[in-house]
Amino acid sequence: MDKIGKYDIIRELGRGATATVYLGNDPFAQRDVALKVAFPEILKNPERGKLYTHLFLNEASLVGKLMHPHIVQIFDAVVAEDLCYIVMEFVPGGTLEDFAAPDKLLPIERVVEIIFKCTRALDFANRIGITHRDIKPANILFPGNSPTSGDIKISDFGAAIIENLERTQVSGIGSPAYMSPQQVREQPLNHQTDIYSLGVVMYQLLTGQLPFQASTNYNIIYQIINTEPTKPSALRKKIPEALDAIVTRAMCKDTEKRYQTWEEFSHDLAQAFRSKQVKAPRRAFSDSEKFDTLRDLPFFSDFSDAEIWEVLGFSHWRSISPGESILNDGDPGDFFCILGEGELKVVKNGRILNLLTTGDCFGEMAVISKSKQTRGADVVALIQSKILTVKGKALQQASESCRMHFYQSFLDVLTSRLELSNARLAAF
Repeated sequence: MDKIGKYDIIRELGRGATATVYLGNDPFAQRDVALKVAFPEILKNPERGKLYTHLFLNEASLVGKLMHPHIVQIFDAVVAEDLCYIVMEFVPGGTLEDFAAPDKLLPIERVVEIIFKCTRALDFANRIGITHRDIKPANILFPGNSPTSGDIKISDFGAAIIENLERTQVSGIGSPAYMSPQQVREQPLNHQTDIYSLGVVMYQLLTGQLPFQASTNYNIIYQIINTEPTKPSALRKKIPEALDAIVTRAMCKDTEKRYQTWEEFSHDLAQAFRSKQVKAPRRAFSDSEKFDTLRDLPFFSDFSDAEIWEVLGFSHWRSISPGESILNDGDPGDFFCILGEGELKVVKNGRILNLLTTGDCFGEMAVISKSKQTRGADVVALIQSKILTVKGKALQQASESCRMHFYQSFLDVLTSRLELSNARLAAF
């Protein structure tokens, strides 16, 4: 097979029970893509044909909707009587299924970071009315040879529940070992079923085994409904109590006691880093800690999750010791900073002009002004602080919407400073 539609076929990537996945190339967009092509005989099967057609229609309806850095994008779809295929973003790596065995476990801090990114991606999906319904390690991809960077992409939304979709949702879809008690009972579902399933994934990635194991699906379902799993720390001694608590709450059988929102789930994961119960990865700050920090700052209140992930990609983070200078009076400037945590002082000729606290932006005039700028004062740390730095060139290369939100926030900062100056003048 040399071509499917407008796409050139390079090679076969894999084959499952219902479809073959090919590596292809889109000559118009000039990018590699993954094409999932259904077996024609499967779609015509008198017993299961309608189900498989439904799954393809489900995924096809999501073309262009799942625009998130941690979700596999769906570019195109064709659902015809003789040919059904989905065109997706190509992720050159593997799946987390490769790291769900006892002898291939990832570092604990890396698992927490991966699960955190999954919570943010699934929260995005939930906000546009999509519940995945089949979260498992095999549906979480990573780029490269291994998930050492913590980057992931959630795939396979064929089983998803999509709000405002006129087609009747098919029940009985999913992988039994990862299903919530509500799903195995075929009760009405919402995002909390995905929260439960992601809790199972977290359990498996931490321990190398599923929380419930049996020789038959019936016995697994019985345990999901009636049995409490062994705590992860009992299976892997280095797991802290904080992660036991997170997994337990995510997998709680009672939806009233389970995490109510994705924000609660992701907050507890980030807090595990902040409280030092989970050591940060070798780099100074984990992505989950960075994301959670920015999401809480007023400066980034109008940024979408995707734009915040974009900021993490082109920003630089560092820890500043008390007495250390960040900016020096008279130095040229090609970057601006945001104080993620801590307290700084602004000094001119030995006189303190201002105090900066968490969330404050400084140095932005060097980026906003068209003329060459030099720093007009020293900025020095008063206590241990965390600084986010963005170079002007990086900002110019950011997406249009991301740049727009930066400039809107800059305007808010300048307006606040002007109001403060006017108040000070009025006091004299």
